[in-house]
Amino acid sequence: GMASPALLMRVVASAYSVAEKAATIVRSVMSAGDLGIVEKAGPNDLQTKADRLVQKSICASLARKFPKVTIIGEEDLPTDDVTEDLIEDGQCEEILKKPCPAQYTGIKEEELVIWVDPLDGTKEYTEGLLDHVTVLIGIAYGGKAIAGVINQPYYNYEAGAGAVLGRTIWGVLGIGAFGFQLTEAPAGKHIIVTTRSHSSALVNECIGALNPDTVIRVGGAGNKVIQLIEGKASAYIFASPGCKKWDTCAPEAILHAVGGKITDIRGNSFQYNKEVKHMNSAGVLATLRNYDYYASRIPNNVKESLVP
Repeated sequence: GMASPALLMRVVASAYSVAEKAATIVRSVMSAGDLGIVEKAGPNDLQTKADRLVQKSICASLARKFPKVTIIGEEDLPTDDVTEDLIEDGQCEEILKKPCPAQYTGIKEEELVIWVDPLDGTKEYTEGLLDHVTVLIGIAYGGKAIAGVINQPYYNYEAGAGAVLGRTIWGVLGIGAFGFQLTEAPAGKHIIVTTRSHSSALVNECIGALNPDTVIRVGGAGNKVIQLIEGKASAYIFASPGCKKWDTCAPEAILHAVGGKITDIRGNSFQYNKEVKHMNSAGVLATLRNYDYYASRIPNNVKESLVP
């Protein structure tokens, strides 16, 4: 019979199902009405009951299936009190059927690092900006983001009663990315998507220097990369520390799988090995197309004030 699917495809197929389960948890916490908000470092750094439950669900579910994989989640949580109802055992069949790219067929469990943001855009979630919210599961090998899953629990939430809520986008380098319609931003337009709740003089100076036609301010790194791959923005620019490896790993894999590019503001690629520091200290510059146009226009003083 058929050889069993390669480890990478099994991990991605599991991550897909685990992300769908995460979305049901996010929606049920919201509909129950008590978000259980805790301030971590301040009013813009929040954690909710959804962040906590989702991270437990994702990490415990993946750890049970792939015990030797390193899993790094945003929230600092005990791992011993996970109830069975949080465990997702399913795997997406469509993903299992895809052949694994040759360069990844020999990967062993202990060589993978999974970066988890259980709820990207927490502040927006607490404010009811539900379309900003994503669940991010990024898969790294050799320090590079090679596969990712982004779930939007509230995709379509403004479509009214009876609309199917939520969607899951996934991608693997060498296969492509699925679950959305790849669209390029309007030619000749410079539409920049940037932070909504973490603005600063430097962030704004950098954007001003690029002379954009439009600036979109939204929450969540996952959400911003979705704006790029769906053609709503031409560049995602954030000239500040604040973004972490779990924010960028899954979106990076999906963006790179469709030919886009993401780096820090100085043009350095991100590293995702398990020893790496968690903060992306030199910000984010990402595009689906025309990366060089934006990279060449970042002011030097902006680059110099951000130390990787």
